[in-house]
Amino acid sequence: MAQGIRDKAVIIGMGCTRFGERWDMSSDMLMAEAFEEALADAGIARDEIGAAWLGSALDDVNVGNSAIPLATALRLPPMPVTRVENMCATGTEALRAATYAVASGAVDIALALGVEKLKDTGFGGLPIRTKGSVNDLWMPYGSAPGTFAQLAGAYAARHGIDAADLKRAMAHVSWKSHQNGALSEKAHLRKPVSMETILNAPMIADPLGLFDCCGVSDGAAAAIITTPEIARSLGRDALVSVKSVQVCASNGWEMQYGEWDGSYVRNTRIASARAYEEAGISDPQRDLGLTEVHDCFSITELVAMEDLGLSDPGRAVADVLDGKFDRGGAVPCQVDGGLKCFGHPVGASGLRMAYEVYNQLQGRAGARQLDNIDFGLTHNLGGQPSNSVVAVSVLGRL
Repeated sequence: MAQGIRDKAVIIGMGCTRFGERWDMSSDMLMAEAFEEALADAGIARDEIGAAWLGSALDDVNVGNSAIPLATALRLPPMPVTRVENMCATGTEALRAATYAVASGAVDIALALGVEKLKDTGFGGLPIRTKGSVNDLWMPYGSAPGTFAQLAGAYAARHGIDAADLKRAMAHVSWKSHQNGALSEKAHLRKPVSMETILNAPMIADPLGLFDCCGVSDGAAAAIITTPEIARSLGRDALVSVKSVQVCASNGWEMQYGEWDGSYVRNTRIASARAYEEAGISDPQRDLGLTEVHDCFSITELVAMEDLGLSDPGRAVADVLDGKFDRGGAVPCQVDGGLKCFGHPVGASGLRMAYEVYNQLQGRAGARQLDNIDFGLTHNLGGQPSNSVVAVSVLGRL
């Protein structure tokens, strides 16, 4: 693979709303809040932005199926504005588009913003009226907890993991996130939860209990991207570079040919391998200082540790229980609390993850600040293990 976008684009400003049940704010207000923070951080005027991308996944209950709401809410000057959607990878897809635009020389400064307003709909989960003809034909009775519970069963079967050990490791994943989320002022849920409470919670889809599942929230996050040269001309010296952004989508292989045993997510393995190569990372366990992983369910994070090359095959349960991914572990994961504590406003989550990595690299994470961070990773998984789209990005110092 060619070097790609590595070090051709840097983030000079990021913003993020508080996530939660934002009855007090419309989607326009959420977008404006995230944007204003990013704009102030970047130290530029809005008319210096050359193009913008809006990430919003659920158009029928949210901001609509065009990018006009972004241009209107932010009062952007006339410019190209595009809406993107790629399931749970939507926020990272917006980041990818803005980064590619700058890295290619198409524009000098670009904006990526993701938003979702879900808590006004009355739905407890994702308010999807129809998943489209393909999914409606393939899995008319599927559910998110059900499909990820199957991932847990398949993973345990492949590696000979005892059910009680797997359950305890999944509980540790959730316990860790809630401990970390208590330090995040913008998280939806900020209360630590005991292991006993997690293990004894009501079952949702065996073996996933209540605390193994993330909820949905309202929220928005934004990033402003430019070239290293322009960033330095603005007086920026501690630059955060977009080292790589890779996306991989299912082509039907998992569901059609019987080669896949359901114990891993193939697209995570492919996207992360490409992201590491593009970023120049040869040993992710050594090089990555923190990760923000798509923990829609605790089993998703656990399996992702192996798919991302951060645990050896079959070792994730032991690594989790040994604290490898705790805040003080070798490869901290979800130091802000992850989806478990922020919830999942689909279009915003990928950029919210980048917001945490960006602030850690800038040394601005407050009580959550880690030491010796050179590279951070974000990972999104949209859909289900058998039919997914995965986005992996690596940010680092320039």
